[in-house]
Amino acid sequence: MRIAMIGTGYVGLVSGACFSQFGIDVVCVDKDKEKIAALEAGRIPIYEPGLDKLVEDNRAAGRLTFTTDLAQAVATADAVFIAVGTPTRRGDGHADLSYVYAAASEVADAMRQYTVIVNKSTVPVGTGREVSRIVRERRPDAEFDVVSNPEFLREGAAIEDFMKPDRIVIGTQSERAREVMRGIYRPLYLIETPMVFTTLETAELIKYAGNTFLATKITFINEMADLCEKVGADVHDVARGIGLDGRIGRKFLHPGPGYGGSCFPKDTLALAYTAREAGSPVTIVEQVIQVNTERKKRMAQRVVEACGGSVAGKTIGVLGLAFKPNTDDMRDAPSLDILPTLVTAGAKIQAYDPAAMGEAGRLLKGITFKDSAYDAAQGADCLVVLTEWTQFRALDPKRLKQLLRQPVVVDLRNVFNPVEMRDMGFAYECIGRPQPRHSA
Repeated sequence: MRIAMIGTGYVGLVSGACFSQFGIDVVCVDKDKEKIAALEAGRIPIYEPGLDKLVEDNRAAGRLTFTTDLAQAVATADAVFIAVGTPTRRGDGHADLSYVYAAASEVADAMRQYTVIVNKSTVPVGTGREVSRIVRERRPDAEFDVVSNPEFLREGAAIEDFMKPDRIVIGTQSERAREVMRGIYRPLYLIETPMVFTTLETAELIKYAGNTFLATKITFINEMADLCEKVGADVHDVARGIGLDGRIGRKFLHPGPGYGGSCFPKDTLALAYTAREAGSPVTIVEQVIQVNTERKKRMAQRVVEACGGSVAGKTIGVLGLAFKPNTDDMRDAPSLDILPTLVTAGAKIQAYDPAAMGEAGRLLKGITFKDSAYDAAQGADCLVVLTEWTQFRALDPKRLKQLLRQPVVVDLRNVFNPVEMRDMGFAYECIGRPQPRHSA
């Protein structure tokens, strides 16, 4: 079995490395010569725990290679996975499919045998049919099938998610293509991973429906956190109380400054656009998008209020910049909305993130980056937690209090114990947790 993976971004590189771990010969293709040269030299362009070793081991075994020559890679492939970007299109929120369609055209020209063309990129309903039309138009005589095989990888846990998935979704009505896909995923079939075989359109919609549902859960618990603050309830207990219900589940019920990343923002927008175009608007999803956008903007105001109504001339220490821990991904991270607002209001920002400062430096202006969490707290008038890296939970509050100019903490991820922080004399703000009540 031989696979060509078109695109060495997050999905393509992780998927290619994991398929090679299955024992399949995988060649990853990208037009970016510098990226391919870096990968051939063993330098991984993204931060994902364990990926560097996985790539190194399979390169050494000869199962994983990298190239800019798409034609050569596709010519001998049994399956070609299209894993290129589908960013939000400016103006209407729809997914930009130009990279997918360009890849389909190049694959069509390069095929030399029966080939399964697999859409691994997240694409709207109907994309698979369009890819099939493009290929058939360019190669009327070619033997091929188009399959939708969406990914469900969490950044920071992508390798585990790939190797031990909840399910594999495969959209095709071709039995020949199904057999090829069964062969590719045989190691997971042997450990009884559920395989969902369905149509192209259904597989495409499953991906969007899954991501928008999770975005809705996050937005719901964020609104419950706001309500908890008003009525004196504790959102952590609310989340636990409803999460223990098997119909609801405990995951994605963690309040914070709003969702971000490479998937939820663009996928909610794309589904909302697709639904409107189909004449069946998903108004719940549209409301989720609006609430999440507004929430990020409000978080900056919470910092201003914690600083007495103005941050002009004040130093704000920031812990975390990436949209979530265990990644360097800054796409639609809350920090991109919150920090520029504070800078515009006159604040001086000194920030630390274990992985994302390189990327953040290209996206955030007027920010000073520090070498550690304690360095970020040094001399600050307020400390703000934006990303819940595990190491932040182990910080010593006593040391933080000594380093801060003012003992003000705005914890937008609830990483600290509020009772402990307030008992130590911090002016401590968190999400959805009440001020402690003392009996008379």
